[in-house]
This record gives sequence, C-alpha cells and structure tokens, in this order.
Amino acid sequence: MDLKVETQLTPETFPQTDQHYIQLTGQVYVQLRQNWSTDYFFMQSLSTDESIMPARGGNWYDGARFEQHHKHSWDKDNGHVSSGWSWLSGTISKANQSLFLLKNAPESSAKVTAVAELRATRALAFFMMMDLWGNVPIVTSFGETTSPETKSRTEVFNFIEAELKEILPNLSIITGAPTYGRPNKYTAYALLAKMYLNAEVYTGTARYNEAAAMCDAIISATGTPYSLETDYKKMFFIDNGPQIKEFIFAIPYDPGFSNGYMFYARYSLPRSLQAKFSLKHTPSAPMSTLPEYYANFNDPNDKRNAQWIKGLQFNNNGTPVTVSTTKKGYDQYYTGSDGSASLTYQVDITPNVTLRDVSRPFDAGNDELAWNMGYRNNKFYCDSTSSNRNQNNDVPIFRYSDILLMKAEANLRGAIPTLGQTALSLVNQVRAVRTTSPAWTTVTLEDLYMERCRELAWECWHRNDMIRFGKFEGRWGFKTDAQTYHRLFPIPASALILNPKLKQNPGYN
Repeated sequence: MDLKVETQLTPETFPQTDQHYIQLTGQVYVQLRQNWSTDYFFMQSLSTDESIMPARGGNWYDGARFEQHHKHSWDKDNGHVSSGWSWLSGTISKANQSLFLLKNAPESSAKVTAVAELRATRALAFFMMMDLWGNVPIVTSFGETTSPETKSRTEVFNFIEAELKEILPNLSIITGAPTYGRPNKYTAYALLAKMYLNAEVYTGTARYNEAAAMCDAIISATGTPYSLETDYKKMFFIDNGPQIKEFIFAIPYDPGFSNGYMFYARYSLPRSLQAKFSLKHTPSAPMSTLPEYYANFNDPNDKRNAQWIKGLQFNNNGTPVTVSTTKKGYDQYYTGSDGSASLTYQVDITPNVTLRDVSRPFDAGNDELAWNMGYRNNKFYCDSTSSNRNQNNDVPIFRYSDILLMKAEANLRGAIPTLGQTALSLVNQVRAVRTTSPAWTTVTLEDLYMERCRELAWECWHRNDMIRFGKFEGRWGFKTDAQTYHRLFPIPASALILNPKLKQNPGYN
C-alpha cells in the first residue's frame, strides 16, 4: 500500500511552521545560556569594584584566576578567558550551522523571521566578543576549513551594525510569551543603542545621537510594549518570565536543565543562611561586593537596597540566625588557651574583605569571620524549589530601565534632546519607581554613573560602564593596576594555538 506519511519529519515537511523553526534553532539559545553565569560574569564583574571572590582557606583560589580578575593581572592562560572565548565562538558557530541548515528550507515568513533571529543572536555574541577582546575574527559561514584572520574592533563594530540594520525589518514586533527568549525588533534596537553609546570606546568616534535614536525606537514604539516594573525585587524572582514588562531580551533558565543559572545560590549566599532560604544544598558563598561599590547605595529610601544581604542576620520569624562553632573556628587567629571552647554567635555580614591568611595568596582565611566578610547580593532571589544548585530565575540582558538611562547619558554627552525628554526627566522616571526620595533637580554624569550602579548591579554591564566613564583604571580593594590595555582581555592561548592567524592584543605576550 502506498500511504502518505504525515508523522515523519522529512525535508518536505520540516521545517514549515513557526514551532518547527523554534525547534530547529533551539541549539543556539541553549548555547547562549551556558556560560553566562560563570565565565562571562567573572570577566565582566570580578574585573570591577562590583564583586570580589577571594580564597577562603584555600577554597576557590583555582589557580589564581579570580585573583587575576580582581588585580587586572590576567594573561592568555586564564581559564575564564579561554572558556569564555570558546563559549561565544561556539554560539556563533551554532548560529552559522543553523543558518546553513535553513538555507534550503522552503521560503516562508516563518523562515524569514527565524533567520533574522539567528543573525541577531549571532550579532549579540559578536558584540560580547568585541566588548571583551576587541579584535576578533568575523565568521559567518559553516564548514569553513581555512582559519579566519583577526579583524579590528572597528571592523567588527561595522559588521554588527550592518547585520542588525539589515535584519531589522524581518524581526518581530511581538513582545511577551510568543517571542520570549528570542530576539525581536526591540532587542536589535537595544543592542544598537548599547553599541552607539560605547562607539567612542569601540571605534574612536562618538555617536550619541544614534544611541538616543535607538532608545527612542523603543520608548516611542506603538502600543508602548515595555514599561518600568514597580516591584524591583519581584522582577528577579524565580517566577519571573515573559510577564515582566521591563524585560526586552532575557535568557530563560530552568533548574531541570544542565548549566542552569546557579549563580546566587552557589556563589553569593552566605552558607549560614541555607536554612533561612530553605535551600536543599549548602551554598559555596565565596563572592561578595566591595565597600567601594556599595557606597553607591547611599539613598536610605531606595528599594534597590533590599538586594543586599548585610549586617546581623535574622530568620523569617525574627529570631537571630546563629552558628555554633568554637572560639578557634570563629577566629582562626584566636590565641587563647581555650580555642576549642564552644561558641555560638549571631551571623553578622560585614562590609570589608580582609586578606588574613598570609600562608596562602589572596586568602581571607577559613573561619567564620572570613566566610561572613563582604556584603552579598541576592538580586536573583535564591531558588528554594530547586533540588540542585541551578535556579529558575530568568536573566535579562536588556531592560527598559537601561534604555531610559542610556538615553539620559547620551543626552548628557551631547545628543540632541527628543520626545520632550531630558536627561533629568529620564533619570527621574526611573527613580520615581525605585525610591521614595524626592525627584532630583539636577543630574551629572557622575550621578548617572551611580544610578546605573544601583539599577544594574550584577547584571554584567558594570565593566562596560566603568570603561566608558573612565573609571576602569581606578583603585579598589586590592587592585592597583592602571594599565589601559587591560580594557581588553588577551586572546586565549588555546585559540592562538588552534588559529595562528589570530593576533594577540597589545600589552600581552
């Protein structure tokens, strides 16, 4: 019998529908989420005053890679530099592979949109590589056997700009659940705004009017697709998702999948608070912020202060969080003869990080005092529903508040005001839903920098901001390095071995 096959996926039947294209391109979005909360965060945040990860009794020293980020002493062998390069190169490669597989698919509106989304995701990966390394190869085809050459940062910038402009007409204007986790037209506008705001850093030519124009394309979009959320904390809870009106583009996470977003429960939460947050695992707790960064949170009425864990700790019922140990366990340098005597203390998260263990480099010690050093960030609220260290919190890459603050900065740096908005009115628009303090009457670039610190803490934009504001060569914590070539990371040794055509960035061997 000759029967028509209707349940088998064949080149004639797949891909055809929107869902088919989502399934076919899924590998690219899975790849994108892989190293966001590890290598990418470490390079973007630990290299700033925003966070620090000292060793604690030898724990988390990891061959000095975290110390190198803090002190700007990294080299081409740093593990995060190497795996970060591989991750983003892999994202570009998978996008190229998917585009190759789609090449001969039947023409349809679904195909046009899927191709545009893939190219936008690839452009985002190129942007992140350009931001971190500056001079990188431009690879847009799959299956090439020849090694690509390094392109200048300006060439990469121009390529990304051209890509985004070309695909803009083919990207969807639909927001919310139907396009969540995939780039739409507003994602492209946001990425272009970020590029133009940093254009002077990337290419030597300021383009603030273009930055403001891209922000306007989102702010004045028909139907007002995005708005500020009034509940700042809830925006980052474990049940966030497409209902968050402030998310322009976000990476969805699910604790049931490998390499989920494990950041806060693993790195940031003090281990003594496991029971308070009902976690099924013990947090590793090595990472905190620095007093220099926390100083930006100087408004007592600011709702964003609640993202920090600091000071004396209490359980949800109001009772003190206590830890039972010994006097020596509390302070390893205790010299009394009763060091083994029992001691119960209330957990107190202190602001300063001190390197106390002289027998080990970059080490705060392995006692209770050490493990409670440094205020901790709990912005992406710990996931007590997860059976492992992975979390359910989705992570935004572009948010509407960032768009408003970027336009405010562009205006302060010389962009022509549009839509009846000024830098002051834009910043006050954000602050109106973040603090109960009176509206500002003036705003400077320094004010705006501090506002970005408060608004975008631990969202992987602070290094980008510090470089643009001329603060990356400053001193904080134990860092004294002021070499400007550290604004770029070195091309990793592993990449140079695989591709001899790559050129190392200036300042590195």
